[in-house]
Amino acid sequence: VQLQACGGGLVQAGGSLRLSCAASRSLFSFKGMGWYRQPPGKQRELVGVITSGGSINYADSVKGRFTASRDNVTRTIYLQMNSLKPEDTAVYYCNAFDASFDYWGQGTQVTVSS
Repeated sequence: VQLQACGGGLVQAGGSLRLSCAASRSLFSFKGMGWYRQPPGKQRELVGVITSGGSINYADSVKGRFTASRDNVTRTIYLQMNSLKPEDTAVYYCNAFDASFDYWGQGTQVTVSS
């Protein structure tokens, strides 16, 4: 399985970015897909996960600002990030999991300047 993430960049605080992640197989084949991030010098952390049933869970730090979504036709998931803060600066990773494995994209850098 390949996950190709893109959309990162440099943005000022208060700005917006949209990340996308294209999967090499049907999204229905996964139990869930989502986004994680790794801030500089810190461990990787959950941002948001979309389950196969359609429920979406977010980290408290991004609730109300970030929105995850999926397009089953294009096999792509998205992360719309609004009201960005400097503490959102991190490498963002796309993730998908099935009954056997976790799959990871290559990561995309998001930098929010104050």
